[in-house]
Formats: sequence, C-alpha cells, structure tokens
Amino acid sequence: MEFIFKRFGVVTIVAVYLLIAVGGVVRCTGSGMGCPDWPKCFGQWVPPTDLSQLPTDYKTRFKVVGKEIADFDVFKTWTEYVNRLIGVLIGFFIFLTLLGSLVYWRKDKPVFWLSLLSFLLVAFQGWLGAKVVASNLNPFIITLHMLLALVIVMALIYAVTRSYTQSMRSLYPTEGLSKLNLFLTIALALSLLQVLLGTQVREGVDHLAVLNHDQNRHLWLDEIGSWFIAHRTLAWAVIAVNAYVGWLAWTYSKQTGPVWQWTVVVLVVLGLEVLSGLLLVYLHLPNYMQPVHLLFGSVLFGVQFILLMLLNKHRIGQQAA
Repeated sequence: MEFIFKRFGVVTIVAVYLLIAVGGVVRCTGSGMGCPDWPKCFGQWVPPTDLSQLPTDYKTRFKVVGKEIADFDVFKTWTEYVNRLIGVLIGFFIFLTLLGSLVYWRKDKPVFWLSLLSFLLVAFQGWLGAKVVASNLNPFIITLHMLLALVIVMALIYAVTRSYTQSMRSLYPTEGLSKLNLFLTIALALSLLQVLLGTQVREGVDHLAVLNHDQNRHLWLDEIGSWFIAHRTLAWAVIAVNAYVGWLAWTYSKQTGPVWQWTVVVLVVLGLEVLSGLLLVYLHLPNYMQPVHLLFGSVLFGVQFILLMLLNKHRIGQQAA
C-alpha cells in the first residue's frame, strides 16, 4: 500500500500540472466554451465532430447565462473535452492515492488527512469547473480555479514528502537553515502572488483579443497598464530572492545532496519562466507561449515547495515519529 501511495501520489502531482498546462491551452485558444454544458458536451457524453451532429437550434438550446453560444468549432470543443477527461483521470489517481494513504493511518495520520483533503479539493475543483462554464468564463472563478490547483499540488507534495520521511531524514544542511527557510518562504509567497498577477494580465489579454479581433497585439501590453507593470516589477523581486536562496544553498549545502539539487531545479525553472516571459513580451504575446509561461510559473511554485519540505525534513520526521 505504501508503494501505491508513493507512486500514485507522484503521478497525481504530474497529472495536476498536465491539467494546468492543458487549461492554459484551453484559455489561449478560446476553447473554454467549446463545451457549453457540463458534464456533457452539447448534451452528449462524446462530443460531436461535425456540425451536422448538432440540432439546428443548438445555439439557443445550449445558451449560457441567457446568451447564445458561438458557432460550433470542432477544435475548441475537443480541446475543452480533453481538458475535462484529464480532470476525470486525476480524480481516479487521487482516489487511488487516498486508498494507498490508509496504510499511514496508524503511523502518520497527517498523510491520510492530507490525501483526503486533496481528494475533496479535486472534487470541489470539478464542481468549480462546472461553474466556470455556467458563468460564461467569469474571471474571478477562473482565477480561483487556478489557485485551487496550486493548493492541491501543495497538499499532495506535503503528503508524499511525509511518506518518505524515514529514508530522507538527514538530507538538509545544518547551517544557515533558518535563513534559507525565511527567504525560500518569501520566494514561495512571491511566486504565488506572481501567478495571481499573471492571471489578471491574462484576463486583460483575453479582453483585448476579443475587442481588437486579435489584431495589433504589439499594443496590448500598454493597454493592459497597471496589472502588467506590477507583474513585470514583481518579476525582478522574484529573480532577486531566488538568486539569494541559490547563493545560500550554495554556501551551506556544500553543493551536494538533494537540497542543492532541488535548488538547481528551482533556478533552472526560474530561468525558463523568465525566458518564456521575455518571449511573450518581445514576440507580442503569441498564443502558444501563454500556456508555457503559466506552466513554468506553476512548476516553479511546486519545486520551491518541495525544497521547503526538504529543508524541514527533520521537523517533519519528528512529527511522524
């Protein structure tokens, strides 16, 4: 059972990130209303592949918040449907993870409770996804949907980390631990804030795409204004704090062990996140880079949290003992 928990816990974390990436594709392609109803798609469990498979009055029959839906687009419909299928798959994975966590009921109850919390949050995430559709892509609900995905990732990472406690107790530096913890916590908070600011920038991009019929993209960042300025300014703080974390880890970990290895992962992901952001700006917000930038930002948050857990393995181990 421990094997099931550890393996499916990791698989579920990867699947959540896959869902975040696909969700980014859904949004950048304007496929969010590709299926105007939920849980079915145009009233069918398997979506149509051609307009002829829909009733002639489908626009009014499946209207959302009193408005007719857009013309049927097979690409957008199936993009949204794949997004839903991955969500269902995560539901199965998280259920198996929950079953596997039962073995920890006697030895480490928080592993079970965190797994149960993740399971309940995934169920709530599915319900929230239905509300996204029913609200005709309300920006606040979309942002909440994204934030909840990161909370699920955190709960799963913490649960899986605890399950490895016995085999990883001495993998943290003894010197500089409090300073590393402090600045890594700040870096984690900044990454979360940056993701949330990014969703607001993204909302501005979506609005301008509709308003300008996807034309004059080179002017959009100026029109978005304060949200983009805040997002760009905070990026410098994110870079500076993570660089300092890297320097501290270099100094105190003696460039060996998982703490240093995961610090390198953090810095590499940060570099890819910055690069994707620069490409977005200088290539005038190409659609294909938007989900990439979102994914790297989400992964950065996750690997920072893993590093924070590694730094505090001794505390987690004492709790689990």
